[in-house]
Amino acid sequence: MCKHLTRFTFLAVAAVLVLSACGGGGGSQLAPLGENLTFGMLLVGPANDHGWSQAHYEAGLYVEQNIPGATMIYLENVYSGSPAYTGTTTSQLAEQLVAQGAQLVIFNSDDMKDEATKFAQDHPDIPVIMASGDQVWQDGEAYIPMANMVNIMGRMEYGKMMAGCAAALTSQTGKIGYLGPLINDETRRLAASAYLGAKYCWTLAGNDPATLEFKVTWIGFWFNIPGFTSDPTQVADDFFNNGYDVVISGIDTTEAITEAKRLHDAGQAVWAIPYDFKGACDQAPDICLGVPYFNWGPAYLATIQAAVDGAFATDFQWLGPDWADINSPDTSAVGFVAGPALSAEDVVSLDAFIAELAGGLNLWTGPINLQDGTVYLGDGVVATDQEVWYLPQLLEGMEGQSVTE
Repeated sequence: MCKHLTRFTFLAVAAVLVLSACGGGGGSQLAPLGENLTFGMLLVGPANDHGWSQAHYEAGLYVEQNIPGATMIYLENVYSGSPAYTGTTTSQLAEQLVAQGAQLVIFNSDDMKDEATKFAQDHPDIPVIMASGDQVWQDGEAYIPMANMVNIMGRMEYGKMMAGCAAALTSQTGKIGYLGPLINDETRRLAASAYLGAKYCWTLAGNDPATLEFKVTWIGFWFNIPGFTSDPTQVADDFFNNGYDVVISGIDTTEAITEAKRLHDAGQAVWAIPYDFKGACDQAPDICLGVPYFNWGPAYLATIQAAVDGAFATDFQWLGPDWADINSPDTSAVGFVAGPALSAEDVVSLDAFIAELAGGLNLWTGPINLQDGTVYLGDGVVATDQEVWYLPQLLEGMEGQSVTE
């Protein structure tokens, strides 16, 4: 059974630091973790956020259910500047998990990237899973050789394309808003993927692609931090009050769907698409067009089982949907659940679009220009993984900032 940890004593942490300093080691082959595994997880938000962190937490439960004797321990609200951990770094919080018995540690947010690297380098004998990072991608721009780290990320680009398609099929105004978190490579490529899906389905429905408006507004972090970020509730309201009748969420929490429900209940024709967590539509089914979500369980299970067996090896995993069943809980890293508010006719159209993706349709194919008009992909040129992952700007046709000012 998982244990929720909050604080540990200075002595316990100090003991781990001393053992680490004396232990040395760091070969390419990690020792088997064996039976009765305890694994730790650092969550950037709360475990019940109906979004990103809950998706990871439930993946941890999946591991517990599928590895006999496995136990998860975790800490919530771990992010830079978190008031819950003033004066304590994320790598030190990972030390706390180890002090309480964690034999493997999962860092679940891009915000933890540098600290995950530090912890992995300081503890070469402890397996580390970094969600969303690219540190051990040998073909990436940030490659750092670390034998004890695995990067895991779902190809949410597909899920966002599906979200964009559902939005375009439903919109009555042709104005789609995208509620973005902070600006980085990940968030640019996901927002751009939503736009590509929207543009494709808007055009497929017989509309002029030039009439589609797609605006991205960033709040400054993955969720609301009063006094630090823009208020996502206000951003959602701004969209809905200015003719944007569908808002796609790119943040970890549920403000877009909450505000859409409030305005819908007041008589406004608006819809929303939440993010990250399979059950997110349950918050407001009447206005939910669907949810693209991560299913971390299968990849976490396979990687942690490898650590148990002594077969853990550094790896960069960028995992797509299982096209045979994108919503399989045991095989698909990325899924999309159509929401109750998506019309029966539009469900058919969306399913046809998904079938095209499954059959090889690649919307990351030129001609594609960057937001400033620079040619990014020539006519017929298919983007490499690096060109998708490290997208430097939003795309031509999208409104919103491409870089942090």
